[in-house]
Amino acid sequence: MTLPALGWQGLVVLATFGISLLIATYCTYAERVIAAFLQDRVGPDRAGPFGLLQPLADAVKLFTKEEFFPAGANRALFVFGPSLAMVTALMSSAVIPFGNFLQFGDTVIHLQGIEINVGMLYVFGMVSLGVYGIMIGGWASNNKFSLLGAIRAASQNISYELAMGLALIAVLMMSGTLSLREITLQQSVAGEWHYWNIVKQPLGFVIFIVCAFAETNRTPFDLPECETELIGGYHTEYSSMKMGLYLFAEYINVFVASAVMSVLYFGGFNFPFQYELRDWFVSSRGLELVTAQNIITILGLVGLFAKIFGFIFFFMWVRWTLPRFRYDQLMRLGWTILIPLAIFNILLTGGLITFGVIK
Repeated sequence: MTLPALGWQGLVVLATFGISLLIATYCTYAERVIAAFLQDRVGPDRAGPFGLLQPLADAVKLFTKEEFFPAGANRALFVFGPSLAMVTALMSSAVIPFGNFLQFGDTVIHLQGIEINVGMLYVFGMVSLGVYGIMIGGWASNNKFSLLGAIRAASQNISYELAMGLALIAVLMMSGTLSLREITLQQSVAGEWHYWNIVKQPLGFVIFIVCAFAETNRTPFDLPECETELIGGYHTEYSSMKMGLYLFAEYINVFVASAVMSVLYFGGFNFPFQYELRDWFVSSRGLELVTAQNIITILGLVGLFAKIFGFIFFFMWVRWTLPRFRYDQLMRLGWTILIPLAIFNILLTGGLITFGVIK
């Protein structure tokens, strides 16, 4: 890869981080608007037109609040915890293929920050490291409620990572690769939606999305931070921007989980009739093939973000619809229902591949 190409990919990485932060910021606004709609309330309407500047007002508030360190807290780890949670959340977005490629002359720009052949394992590794940020913050706070929330988060993530990993083994069996880009391209056959993995792996997708709720600590699996039992959970003692880092990390994880589900099961940046549309641009509009492909890439990028925003809306809809699980119910669901279902899905997928029903 030439130096200019490396420079372009560096810009793609920075753009990915910037988009992740922007989406996390405005997820706080979307959360309030959706909650207000579902509860027949007005929602934010003071800061800017339609309350669109409310996230900026929240950011200014968090940046300007007084720094607070609890008595007996480990100051270094108290700061390191939320920082680690934020960094791992951002790093997990670097390998997601948001689009195919753009070509300008001899320069080819892949709309993916980092392409590695173990992208799925990379995402899992970053997600697993993120729980250390929660554990460190809960322990360093020198607060029993924070520690209990951190322990809950660790045990919850470990439990549901098993079922999530087993669900993805079925996708790996069909695709034969851990590269998120390759998995996406394999779903682009003939540009039709029935080649997407959701058609071949409906049970695996259900297992994955349930585990995604648990991994992101979202209702009904928000036991690490439930206010009725643990005050605020692992971030009880946090204030100012350190608290903001934990909140933004959660929303970035929701964004990444939505993107991964879109890539693994819903075709990623592929959309129906994309190749027919590209050929129409060439034959009917007289565009060059490269230009037509660039237009299809941009439309695929828009389509992927539409899928992502749909999943983010679903995360928020569930939060304001379903009640919180009890902790014993949470653990029982993970160990006695989801893991056996995921193992059954692996066996079923193997059988269907063996008999040639799916490829």
